Amino acid sequence: MNQPNVILICVDEWRGDCLSSDGHPFVETPHLDELARQGVRFSRGYSATPSCVPARAALFTGQSQERHGRVGYNDGVPFHAVHPVTVQDEFRKGGYHTQAIGKMHVWPERSRLGFDDVILHDGYLHHARREHRQHFGLFDDYVPWLRRQPGMGPDAEYFDHGVNCNSIVARPWDKAENLHPTHWIGTQAIEWMHRRDPVKPFFLYLSFHRPHPPYDPPSWAFEQYLNLPAYEAIEGNWEHHWDEHRQDGDYQASYGKVPNHVVHRARAGYYGLIAQIDLQINRIKESLADFGLLDDTVVAFTSDHGEMMGDHHMFRKAVPYEGSARVPFIIADSPAVQTAARGTVVEHVVELRDIMPTLLDLAGLPIPDSVDGKSLASIVRGESALPVRDILHGEHVYWGQNLHWLTDGHHKYIWGSGRGTEELFNLDADPQERTNLAEDTASQGELQLWRERMVETLRDREEGYVVDGELTPGAPVVAMLRHAREKAAAAMAQVSSS
Repeated sequence: MNQPNVILICVDEWRGDCLSSDGHPFVETPHLDELARQGVRFSRGYSATPSCVPARAALFTGQSQERHGRVGYNDGVPFHAVHPVTVQDEFRKGGYHTQAIGKMHVWPERSRLGFDDVILHDGYLHHARREHRQHFGLFDDYVPWLRRQPGMGPDAEYFDHGVNCNSIVARPWDKAENLHPTHWIGTQAIEWMHRRDPVKPFFLYLSFHRPHPPYDPPSWAFEQYLNLPAYEAIEGNWEHHWDEHRQDGDYQASYGKVPNHVVHRARAGYYGLIAQIDLQINRIKESLADFGLLDDTVVAFTSDHGEMMGDHHMFRKAVPYEGSARVPFIIADSPAVQTAARGTVVEHVVELRDIMPTLLDLAGLPIPDSVDGKSLASIVRGESALPVRDILHGEHVYWGQNLHWLTDGHHKYIWGSGRGTEELFNLDADPQERTNLAEDTASQGELQLWRERMVETLRDREEGYVVDGELTPGAPVVAMLRHAREKAAAAMAQVSSS
């Protein structure tokens, strides 16, 4: 069999439970459900460092955060200098035509990072200061395209409707649907199929900015979810742990109470963006069929992280809770592979770092030694049902500390490095993480087991989280580990001297 084409679809801020195939009570994703029936859905997919920058480091490099070194959100770091081996590099070396369309969220912003070409839309990239735009050429490709469309003109903006990129304010898109960034991604993908190299297999990275805010779906998609049952907040017995960061009434806060009707509208906007993306994915799949490419194409779908969407009065991402850290994770081998698993749901814990080795493996390409993610190809091919790890360690610098967590898909243990806050959840009995078992007398043995596992995980970390065999709060907070900082500094020094 010839090498398959490979499409990696990455969306931004899509919760792992927001698939109808995952049992969501309201969200409808018929075309992603179809993809799941054609392949394997991993119901315990996680983003170990759940924000845009470190999550994409894991996705592009196939590495854990300990190895890629990005443990928090930190822009302005030369990506390829710190992370020289990427999934697109390896596909390109393997003879593939490589193309990225959509969000990259790397620095410098127009870096290709091993892709033959990048058609860029990074959300609010084009709002960089004028002098930076002139020096670095920071305009993405969507806004100039938008301004060339009939009726738009030279002042047309992505931000015309006034909704911020971290706001929970929701409203319908203010222009024709074909001008929406989500629709634009689909259009660019289809147009690229006409221009691709016909004598090479391709690796296509499709990266949608949505359902990340602004919550601005087309009106039909917004209205589809406005009449849901009234929103009711999910609360637990532990939110007070983070009250120093609480900002009630702030529509851009990461934690704070807002009126339920505001979250109700935000939810309609968020779900509406999901519905729009689902249709664009189907549009792209239908075009693959029209080009005669569908039968020879592997398709993977995931998100860089989730969205709390009001759970425990939290919004956005970076925190260890399921709304933030669990992501959709679907991989479908090409339809031409007769023995591949179809319609399988796997409950093993998997992570974004596993996508690179899996796709390379499915394409028959070698997996670089730099990768410590695990190939899931044997599961996707129906050859194995064995888990690739027992426990996943996740973390993110946030709220002035590092929020560490461990999960085996059944329990989750959280340790905050600021004050040593501990939380333990039984995900099987309590998937919404309402009850902190760390405060339960009967659960102290289980708590000690997970605490000891965290000690072993962090024992050798440079920050000094473990002292005399005990988790010790108050360690220095760094968004990049030393080896990554040193590479970044060397790269910046080279730029300064040139």
